[in-house]
Amino acid sequence: MTWNLLRLLPLLLPLLPAAGLAQSQVQLACTGTLVEARGSAELKRTTQRLRFSLTLETEEPSTDAALASLQRRLAEVRTTLKSLQVVDLEVTSPSTWQRPASRDKAGAVQATLQVSGQLAPTQLQPLVRQVGGLPGVRLSPVATEADAAGDRAARRQLLRASYQDALQQAQDVAAAIGLRGLQPLEVQLEGGGRPVAMRALAMADTAVPPFDPAELPGPMERLSLQVRFCAR
Repeated sequence: MTWNLLRLLPLLLPLLPAAGLAQSQVQLACTGTLVEARGSAELKRTTQRLRFSLTLETEEPSTDAALASLQRRLAEVRTTLKSLQVVDLEVTSPSTWQRPASRDKAGAVQATLQVSGQLAPTQLQPLVRQVGGLPGVRLSPVATEADAAGDRAARRQLLRASYQDALQQAQDVAAAIGLRGLQPLEVQLEGGGRPVAMRALAMADTAVPPFDPAELPGPMERLSLQVRFCAR
């Protein structure tokens, strides 16, 4: 009877509750001292493109007039962005807000929308001058982005570096209490991030040196993890 059950066990395993299997597989025993360490790493990558965003706004006496004005301004922004070879262009739906009358100003309707997209780093100066100078345009920070094809390799590099950081810390702790051997029991990944670069503003004086994309902080990726070791 026992032999028959052993032969059937591989066929019965897929039918068992997943929770029961998970509980039996996750139980990890440590017969020594439990040591926890958090490791982190960062990697600066080469800039391949810029991601921009802007707010387009207008103000008119009525809602219809405000939306019509916003539509005209959007057409001009689209035309200019197209000349800069912008890709992945996204435009949100417009929103309106009734500004109440004050002592100095009559009431009006404000209409706004957001535009975002990607472009080559060499187009930073034209973006600032040609787009940032259009009526109703308010540029937001420009972010540098790396080549997506290298994301996996970069993540592997960050994983190795952050784990080695955690391992070194655990080894120092283990050595301090007279232990040497370390066995990893659990690894928990934590969040990373890619910071925003600079705020681009339109310039009125053409004699001022242009914005240089080479001066933008390159894409920086970070990764941290927490590792539990069993020290003996």
